[in-house]
Parts: sequence; structure tokens; C-alpha cells
Amino acid sequence: MKEINIARVLARKRKEKGITQDELANYVGVSKASVSKWETEQSYPDITFLPQLAAYFNISVDELIDYQPQMTREDIHKLYRRLSVDFTAKPFETVLTECREIIKKYYACFPLLLQMGLLMVNHVELVKGTPQAAALLEEARALFVRVKEESDDVALTKKALYMEAYCSLVTGDAKGALVLLEDSIEPAMPPEILMASAYQMTGRPQDAREVLQVGIYQNIVVLFNFFPAYLNLCVGDVAKFDEILRRALAISELFDMKHLHPGVLVGLYICAANGYMARNDREQALQMLEQYTEIVTSDIYPLRLHGDDFFNLVENWIARLDLGDDLPRDDRTIKTSMYESIAHNPAFSALADDPRFQRIIDRLQSNCSQN
Repeated sequence: MKEINIARVLARKRKEKGITQDELANYVGVSKASVSKWETEQSYPDITFLPQLAAYFNISVDELIDYQPQMTREDIHKLYRRLSVDFTAKPFETVLTECREIIKKYYACFPLLLQMGLLMVNHVELVKGTPQAAALLEEARALFVRVKEESDDVALTKKALYMEAYCSLVTGDAKGALVLLEDSIEPAMPPEILMASAYQMTGRPQDAREVLQVGIYQNIVVLFNFFPAYLNLCVGDVAKFDEILRRALAISELFDMKHLHPGVLVGLYICAANGYMARNDREQALQMLEQYTEIVTSDIYPLRLHGDDFFNLVENWIARLDLGDDLPRDDRTIKTSMYESIAHNPAFSALADDPRFQRIIDRLQSNCSQN
């Protein structure tokens, strides 16, 4: 991806004007060989020639060099996917160095900066437990701050704000996270309902159904992000804990989350197992861990966002997402994380000698090595 495309512009404009390389060279006062090198990207014109060339073709200097410091959404998507795979296949520092070079080159491309920050956050666990982890989160946080402060895209700045708060939280700055977020919760006004009504009124019922499906799909996923956090807060209240879990599992069954979106369901089982261990209920904890293992070792790979028979109109929306149907991490990284979440979780250390728990660990570890 070249940012300066003067060679292409020169060749096109010269042909449009119907002149030879010799004629252009004579006008500028250089050799024909120089013009040829400019048009074949072997060299660039001296900066003092740029105004003269732009004036000759009646264009601005910006149009002449065709400087494009932005990347398309598709290019960002492909780049993120490649770098995500590289993080699991190449030395961490090598990939991180490439990320930094890309960031420097496209420092004014705010959608890219947001995705580079997300890439760092989603792969920080590869250096977990080292000083590099905190430094990487701070590096990502700085990118989110730049997007928040410099971008004119409201949706983009909102995402950046949330990710800045996330970085503050995971690095122990809870007060900083609250300062960023405390005034951000407003009454929900789902645009999907308004859009659906507008589509219906303009004779577009299919579009109305699609936008409502997307709204339901998104809110179901968000709901399953709330459940684990709420479970953790209610571990000491047995009745409340059991009721939260009962309702969450009922909704999961109702919407077939094991197949629709298993990635958001696994956190519920881990939190449930944690809660049961805190109550010293080993049997229930093992049941939760066994159900977790059944999901993460089943035929759910490659993990992709998708619809189903109920959500049969969401594919176009998924395709328009920043990463399309890809998840933020590749399957190998996800499988490793799923194994480590159980094997290295101190909450389950009391189960280490239990044969059922050992079978769980063996299955999860074996899953990491499967393609």
C-alpha cells in the first residue's frame, strides 16, 4: 500500500494532455530519463518541481502526489486478521515492531489506530505476567486517547473512550475508569426501532425485519457480557446467584447460544464454577467446568460471527463490521486462552487432584493442538 502515488498521476495526466515524456522533461528542465524514472517509481521529482508540475496539469500539489494516509475498512480488516495470526506464529516482538511501523505510517488514520489498539489489548495475554504487558496496555491506551481527542467520528470516539477506560481498569486505575465513564450511561434509545418504523412506512418491510434482528442479536450478546460480572458480584448472596444463573442458562437455551455465539457463553460457565468453588460446592463447580469443556472442545471452529434459523437476516450487517465475521483473536490464541482460564485459575487449585478435573484439563490441552 503506497501512500504517495505521484508516478501514477504523472503518467495519467501526461497522457490525458497528449504530450511525450520528452515534452514534459523540456518544460520542467530535466532529462527524459528523469521523467521516465518518476513514472516508473524509480525516483521522485525534487520537491521544488512539484508546484511547477501541478500548475502545468492544472491540479493542486496534493492531487499531484495523491497522498493517501488512510486505509480502507477492507485493508484494515485484512491487516488485523494477518497480524492476529502472526502473533501466534512469529516472535511477539517482531510482530509488535511491525505494528508500530504501521501505526507511525498511518498515524492520521483513526479507524486503523483504534484497531491497532484493540489488537494489542487482545494479545496482551501473550506477555502476561511480564513488565511488557503493562507497557503494551499503556501503548494501546495512548492510541485510544489519540482517536478520542482527534477523530471527528462520534461512533469511533465513543469506542475509543470505552477502550481507554478498559485499559485504565485492567491496569488498576479504577478511579480513572470511573472518571471516564460515570456520565456515559444514558437512557437507552435503540435506533433500530426507529429505523424499522421508517423502513416500514417507506414500503421496505424486509429492511425493517433485518434491522430489528440486528438489534435483538446485539442486545443478546451484550446481555451475556453482563451476566458473568453480575454473578461475580452476587457470589455471597446464594439465592440471587442461583437465580441469575438459572435465568442466564434459560436464555442461553432459548436462543441456542452454544451454537449461535459460544464465545460469549463460556465466560458464564467459568464465573458459575468460580462461584460454586467459593461456596465449596465442588460437584456443581465440576458440572459447570464440564459443560464449559463440552462447548470449547466441540465443533465450533473456526469461530466466526454468524446467524442461524432465527437470526437469518444478520449476515449483511456482520459483513459490514470492522472485522467482518472474524473474532478479535485467531482460533489458536482463543483455544490457549480457554485452557489457561481453567488450568491456571487459582479458584480451581483445590480440584487439582480430582480425576474429573484432570480429564477436563487434558481435553482442554488436547484442544489447543488441534487445527
